Amino acid sequence: MESAARPSRALQTSLADPESTKEHNEGLKHTARNAKGDISPYQPWPLLPRRSKSSKSVSAEEAVSTRRLRNSEESLSDPVETSSSTDSLKEDRAAPGGFVLSEDAPIRPDRDSYARPVSTVSAGCPVFRDRSGSPSESEKRPHSRQSDPTDHRARPTKVRLSPVQPAGTLPALGKSFGSASLKAANRIDGDCVDYGALAREKLGDRLHRNLSDSRLLENMGSDSASVSSMRSTYSVLSPIRPQDVRNRSFLEGSVLGSGALLGAEELDRHFPDRRAGIYIATWNMQGEKGLPANLDDLLLPPDSELAQDFYIIGVQEGCPDRREWETRLQETLGPYYVMLYAASHGVLYLTVFVRRDLIWFCSEVEHATVTTRIISQIKTKGAVGLALTFFGTSFLFITSHFTSGDAKVYERVLDYNKIVEALALPKGLPDTNPYRSTASDVTTRFDQVFWFGDFNFRLCKDRVDVEAIMKRTADGKMGPLLEHDQLSKEMKEGSIFKGFQEAPIHFLPTYKFDIGCDVYDTTSKQRTPSYTDRIVFRSRQADDIRVVKYASCSSIKTSDHRPVVGVFQVKLRPGRDNIPLGAGQFDRVLYLEGIRRRITRELKRREAMKNQRSSSVCTVS
Repeated sequence: MESAARPSRALQTSLADPESTKEHNEGLKHTARNAKGDISPYQPWPLLPRRSKSSKSVSAEEAVSTRRLRNSEESLSDPVETSSSTDSLKEDRAAPGGFVLSEDAPIRPDRDSYARPVSTVSAGCPVFRDRSGSPSESEKRPHSRQSDPTDHRARPTKVRLSPVQPAGTLPALGKSFGSASLKAANRIDGDCVDYGALAREKLGDRLHRNLSDSRLLENMGSDSASVSSMRSTYSVLSPIRPQDVRNRSFLEGSVLGSGALLGAEELDRHFPDRRAGIYIATWNMQGEKGLPANLDDLLLPPDSELAQDFYIIGVQEGCPDRREWETRLQETLGPYYVMLYAASHGVLYLTVFVRRDLIWFCSEVEHATVTTRIISQIKTKGAVGLALTFFGTSFLFITSHFTSGDAKVYERVLDYNKIVEALALPKGLPDTNPYRSTASDVTTRFDQVFWFGDFNFRLCKDRVDVEAIMKRTADGKMGPLLEHDQLSKEMKEGSIFKGFQEAPIHFLPTYKFDIGCDVYDTTSKQRTPSYTDRIVFRSRQADDIRVVKYASCSSIKTSDHRPVVGVFQVKLRPGRDNIPLGAGQFDRVLYLEGIRRRITRELKRREAMKNQRSSSVCTVS
């Protein structure tokens, strides 16, 4: 007991009298040398110099992590540690070398001894430490003993205060990185929140880029509560630095220039896989005044995973009120889409809708028309073409109505040849690849071409035979029917749609039906069911266009034709900023009218549901 108390008195004396401690250290320097003047391996550990804040913070983090790990291990092995701190005090025993150890604390080498200076009690000196890296007294003790303020033998070099527990529940923070006030400016539409998970689950990383920049979102963090944080988790907008605003954005003639609006950097940010979704719909409306009550099945079929980037709708024999038709399209697509352009040729209508956040990357839209009638004033047969450039990829969309008649194959081929020669496009848009263009064929002047409409090609078979083949078809295998298809035969011979392709057909003939039902023509003419409504496509580069869907819309029965729709994934390439941009122009009046109708329709629906619930309640007087 007397020998154990001596180091304690020496420690108290050294803490109380700094001068005596200094003299004691000077004396130890002399005694640490042997007779030959060499330094003994057992000598006082020199006082560590003051470290910088960065090294101090790293050492503090390592010390805290090591102390927590050691305490957790001791708690698991010492049942006393699970009780209160006052009950965990035990009798100490003196270890060899002057160390004071707990009975239950094992002796372990200190791996982090270099990272944190601790006081060592050895040979009566309070600041000694063995060079061999043996653990100090305070490190060998349980956490309960180290935190005992009455134990001066293991007093740490730094006073540590116990954590202060709040008396009551803390009030909610007014502003934080997750508060509504900070999220309001960068909030994602509620309808799009779950699109990212759906895209990754169903289609991988491909379709998520339609709604946001997935790479940007994955790399964003929430470690800063600043409103101006450039890595906000709640924003899909890319950060803009003042230096970027100062610099010139348009690098004319440059494809790879940094900061180009249509360049590779901007393209990869919106389309990581460099593919855009194109939705094509063609429908012969038979000139009916009455439109379907709902166009959702036409543009937003229930079997589609996600909406597409572009919607192109071509109509033959359109309704008399073209503006009403366009308004109905806007009402169906809703506020996410705007009408980029619309053109017509008599009763041929061609309309292009684009996602509103992609409109800035579209060029000016050009259109041209061709009539295939002998008398040009009669505009029931012919074609309408729309041309535009999206980033660095040029598009041509053509809807047409060829000559009708079962046996008029030659006339339909003439219609095609006249259209490809007379369609005057492009006008002001630059040709992205003039070396592959020909003056006699408009379809060679664009990167991606979609041609759709009522081509009027028939099945060269009697109706009885066609109906018998249709009854034998199963699982959408229409090969036996297509063996008699005029268009398929002409395309194989190369007399029409040179260089074009058509997706495999797995739907029944779309012509001719009785209005309002699924029965083919029962009139006196008894027309043979045929695939008159088609979508074909071509591209300058192989495999630029991938077919996702090619089907008919059998739920719309207001015409003798069934609409045909196609979904495609199209390859995009970066462009030059010398392309004449559309500068975000769209039909604002049509947009507002479509939104107003959606609101009105929703209010009527809610009112109808309310009236239905109130009428179902029975009252007994």
